[in-house]
Amino acid sequence: MIGSLNGLVDLAAKRLITAHTENAVEVSELVLTDLAAYLGLDVAFLRHNDHEIHATRLVAQWPIRTYVPDPDPIGVVYFAEADPVFAMAEWLKEPLVIRPEPKTDEYQQTIQQGTEVPQTSLACVPLLSNDVTTGTLGFVKYGDREWLEEELNALKTIATMFAQLQARLVAIERLQFLAEHDDLTGLCNSGVLTEHLAARLADGQDGPVAVLFTDLDRLKSVNDQFGHTAGDELIAQFAGRLRESLDATALLARQAGDEFVIVPAGPTDLDDAALLAERITLLLKEPFTIGREFIRRTASIGVALGTPGRDSAADVLRHADLALVAAKDSGGNDAAVFSDVIAQKYLLLNDVELRLRDGIENGAFVVHYQPEVDLRTGEVVAVEALVRWNHPTRGMLLPSAFMPVAESSNLAAVLGRKVLQDSCAQLRQWRSMGLAQTVKLRVNVSPVQRVADGFVDHVARVLADLELDPASLSLEISESFVTDDADLNDEILTALRALGVSLALDEFGAAYSDLSRLKSLPIDTLKIDRSFVQNLDGSKDDLAIVRAIVSLGEAFGLGLVAVGLETEAAARMLVQLGCYQAQGFLLSPPVDADTMATMLADGSTSWRP
Repeated sequence: MIGSLNGLVDLAAKRLITAHTENAVEVSELVLTDLAAYLGLDVAFLRHNDHEIHATRLVAQWPIRTYVPDPDPIGVVYFAEADPVFAMAEWLKEPLVIRPEPKTDEYQQTIQQGTEVPQTSLACVPLLSNDVTTGTLGFVKYGDREWLEEELNALKTIATMFAQLQARLVAIERLQFLAEHDDLTGLCNSGVLTEHLAARLADGQDGPVAVLFTDLDRLKSVNDQFGHTAGDELIAQFAGRLRESLDATALLARQAGDEFVIVPAGPTDLDDAALLAERITLLLKEPFTIGREFIRRTASIGVALGTPGRDSAADVLRHADLALVAAKDSGGNDAAVFSDVIAQKYLLLNDVELRLRDGIENGAFVVHYQPEVDLRTGEVVAVEALVRWNHPTRGMLLPSAFMPVAESSNLAAVLGRKVLQDSCAQLRQWRSMGLAQTVKLRVNVSPVQRVADGFVDHVARVLADLELDPASLSLEISESFVTDDADLNDEILTALRALGVSLALDEFGAAYSDLSRLKSLPIDTLKIDRSFVQNLDGSKDDLAIVRAIVSLGEAFGLGLVAVGLETEAAARMLVQLGCYQAQGFLLSPPVDADTMATMLADGSTSWRP
């Protein structure tokens, strides 16, 4: 039994705090039911405004009516076509009360036509977010009703709670969308592509499954002449042409850069795949308009077929990629089909694997370190260990050049053990020099390492042999570590935490989408993906995402680290948002152990708050 308006507000707060994407409507209906019962109302409803299309949409109502007196059957009312009361709801800032009186006769007649109720008293309370009217709470009493000021004040407080819930759900939905889609083009990302292909190639599915790998020829010249913004616009326009030309059931994904992957729906043989490749080529007959420039480009296309039950998603993607390389090697503006000839031509990949193994055994891999800094003080609070390969002919290589091969050949576990051993030994050496006494060491853990026997025991043994406090080590894990074989990984993560080792979830926001598991994972830190941090001072979307991640981190009591910090403006924004730790080229690039020792001796980087 609700005893007072304060009790009504408290109950609404308790209900709304439990709301999430799946149950938001149900919880909203419960709150409306409470309000209607306490205030003696006949109807209560919640609507959200869409300012892009200038419309209001019904979200929840009490009672659940078999009819909705709106022009649209799904409860959408366009403000331009609405009666004056609906129209006022677009930018309403204070509660609006309408009672039966001569000046409201026209409104009363409109309501009577839709409901057969001769007189109605209505209170509309706006949902406000940063002074933007994002929706309306509406309350109806058949006949006349006096609306007390204290009642309206309580409803304004509850409307604020609804607005906060709405903003939170929008941010989470945007976060989940970005976890599955490319930010520039809106197409599916590589994670969705791989999952889709794996399902299509499962044993028993219909085949063959065609994969077309395509990218623009000589995009670099566009970037060099007109800038990367023009290059991004060209990529986006190419993606738009691809989307418009393909069957709606085909999957279109952006793999990386200007590379796109097309998976036609249903079984597709080589002849049909070749026809599709020709259609892609025809898309480029007309020039692209970039600013005031007309730019013509061609595309190269690689085609591969996969057989369900025999080929994996990785196999077919690799084959299509190799066919694309063959098409480019022939001069571009061409399509190539994966074959044994192409496979033989690119046996170099096996050579890379052989060199990789030799490099690990011969000490050609070194560890560099990138500092993690407290933006409020400039103090180095952690260092991330980053492996590099001192290749005999290519010089210093970044992980992107060799980790895919390492992971596909099971060498990633061997390399990961070496990086853990070497970086922990380096931390021990620094501390023996009187350095890094409170600095945490962060080491990336490849998903391959989890299947290696004795991974947890190996971590414990390294720490024990070097006499390091487990609390000084933080292991960085990726989404795939968390989601692949969840039961096994939960067991591994729990065992690592039992050692006293801390755990950080890397690249958060770009890939991690299972937010329901976040609160149950034994992690202590979220590392915000660099894609949201690099342009934080110039992108409203990135700002909204980072704000949402900070809120999630605070809600679950997790530490936060922003990755890829490059500008002072972004650094200031991070501090304002409540994310105080970061790493990136603004603070320092990855450096060798000696340079890192000098930085630790100074106690901070060149960054000054």
